[in-house]
Amino acid sequence: MTPASRQALEGLRDLTTLKWYVIPLLACIFYIYTLEMKKARATGNWNVVFAGLTVFGMDFINETWNGWVLVFTGRSAFWTAPGETALRTMVGWNIEIMFMFAISGIIYANTISEDRNEKILGIPNWWFWAIGYSGFCVFVEVLLNMGGHLVWEYPFWHRTFKGVWLIFLFGYLHFYVAALLVIGMRTYRAKVITVASLYGIAIVANIFGIGVMGWTY
Repeated sequence: MTPASRQALEGLRDLTTLKWYVIPLLACIFYIYTLEMKKARATGNWNVVFAGLTVFGMDFINETWNGWVLVFTGRSAFWTAPGETALRTMVGWNIEIMFMFAISGIIYANTISEDRNEKILGIPNWWFWAIGYSGFCVFVEVLLNMGGHLVWEYPFWHRTFKGVWLIFLFGYLHFYVAALLVIGMRTYRAKVITVASLYGIAIVANIFGIGVMGWTY
């Protein structure tokens, strides 16, 4: 097991590491969602809320399979976040990352045009912003990697041309693609079922891995 993996496992889900700044950050997340829910009740359009929940649900799944990689390889996950944090929830996930992804879908949904056919530089705006935000996330992740806050072990998931494209496609783009697909669905029921399924997959996978098999990731 790599040094970064061993370090990421230290204090995993240890509530004694919690910091007070988590409380106001959590309050900000609640404020953002309650504000969007208030708007949704007034307009009947819940797409912003669905987008927020979708992106976070996709990240929940991503971090789950990333932890499974550590378990199956016995060496490292694709990415680990071994640095200081108020709470490390998985080897590649911490409370600060969770807060960011909790609102990133809301940011995306508030950026796109209500007219999905509107184009920017010849690209449908929903896709343009999905690509744009994914690219920005990769840029930030590269900076975090350079600073040693986010560690990549495998050569195919690294700061190479092919590696960056892999991170772009499977680290971020599919989050926003999932969001645009969900908010593009015609019925409220379909959106609810899809979003609930994302969380169902992640929860069941973690119950099996952590609760049943006793895996640590």
